[in-house]
Amino acid sequence: MDLNAEKLELIKKIVKTKDVLLLKKIKAIFEEEKNELWEELTPEQQEEINIGIQNENRGDVVDF
Repeated sequence: MDLNAEKLELIKKIVKTKDVLLLKKIKAIFEEEKNELWEELTPEQQEEINIGIQNENRGDVVDF
């Protein structure tokens, strides 16, 4: 099965489930992955990202 098919299958299962604990576990996996990625960035990269987020929140962005 290719990657997109795998994703679609997971989406279908997530949408159909009524198990709140399962959904919380899935969410925790994604949050943990995001945190690990953030920790791999250098402090300079983290700062650049934070500045970009602040600029966007203020509307100081240029669309290409």
